[in-house]
Amino acid sequence: MNYMATIEQHESEVRSYVRGFPTVFDTARGSYMYNTDGEAYLDFFAGASVMNYGHNNSELKQALLDYIGSDRITHSMDMASVMRAEFLQAFRDIILAPRGLDYRVQFPGPTGTNAVESALKLARKATGRTDIVAFTNAFHGMTLGALSVTGNQFKRDGAGVPLNDTHTLPFDGYIGGVDTLSYFETLLNDGASGIGHPAAVIVETIQAEGGVNVAGGEWLKRLQAICQRHDILFIVDDIQTGNGRTGYFFSFEEFGLNPDIVAVSKSLSGYGFPLALTLIKPEYDLWTPGEHNGTFRGFNPALATAKRTLELFWSDDRFAREVRAKGEHVREALEAMLTRHPQARGCPRGRGLMQAVEFANRDLADKITEKAFQRQLIIETAGADDETLKLLPPLTTDYADLDKGLSIIEESLVAAMDELGIRGPSAAVN
Repeated sequence: MNYMATIEQHESEVRSYVRGFPTVFDTARGSYMYNTDGEAYLDFFAGASVMNYGHNNSELKQALLDYIGSDRITHSMDMASVMRAEFLQAFRDIILAPRGLDYRVQFPGPTGTNAVESALKLARKATGRTDIVAFTNAFHGMTLGALSVTGNQFKRDGAGVPLNDTHTLPFDGYIGGVDTLSYFETLLNDGASGIGHPAAVIVETIQAEGGVNVAGGEWLKRLQAICQRHDILFIVDDIQTGNGRTGYFFSFEEFGLNPDIVAVSKSLSGYGFPLALTLIKPEYDLWTPGEHNGTFRGFNPALATAKRTLELFWSDDRFAREVRAKGEHVREALEAMLTRHPQARGCPRGRGLMQAVEFANRDLADKITEKAFQRQLIIETAGADDETLKLLPPLTTDYADLDKGLSIIEESLVAAMDELGIRGPSAAVN
């Protein structure tokens, strides 16, 4: 079978990643994906942070095989199951309690946008108010509620209908040195500002799809304090930045934040299965039974691998410290690369193993991904104009493969600049 021809003949034109990575993948292990010719591609994409623990981790795979091999229940809607209870207990004991967090756990449906939709609905129900405040360059999902708080106009236009009951404010650093939170609170205190009394604010600590824009810890703490002063629910979308990506299980815990509602998904299952949670402070768990539901809420095999993931990686802080160390290693390498190639005019940023470089030339990042794929590295771009090169290697990637990927990035940068005619002095590459 000509696999690519079959896909091109039968699948919708909406497909995107296959266009940037034009090969047919068949197997994967650790930090590598293999195509049908057996060629190995180093993965610095990790399924947009779905594969944080690598591909086909042997212990997670065994947990899955043990579960399905003993005829354990697969689908149960939200009926009680042993695995549901075991996961909930593990999540409480390993994640929430050690961090001093108290949340009720909702299974809203299998994906991140389901978690966002339920968070927005619940905030409106709990407050009796309708408007939600979101931020420039935000990305929260592709369903209508999530799109209404997403900044990217291309994505918003795809809705085909008006996206109402939201206000967009400037994210941290969006207007240079302007104090965007003082501006926000001024609007809240002015009955003529037009912003009214919002039900909630939804924010990403790092705008991953929006360009890896990193909010400062003090900015986030001030934002939470403003929400508390004005009786506004504080929602953190931790879908791409959570599950260890920043070097902490929750990206907000480093700053001592305590959101009212948290959306979690992506690599929660540990194995690539769809699984999402909406975490709700008990006083806001005001749903009536069945008021928000979904056919695949709480997929039991995903709960089995999720529970084992928590036990393997989060029972102590060793893994988190390792991710932070690797993040520093990658950041230092990127800074050194940009020093060697000042004509690239790149600005590095990120936290943990979500690192990135924004380039002044809006075509450069996309060209680097093209050259990197030719060298068998999978890496993507971010930002409204794809101006940012985003590094999302599996958190389990060893230092040798991190360095291999970084070397390919530098080779690809040089090749891309040459093709785009970006000239200037470069230091010798070691």
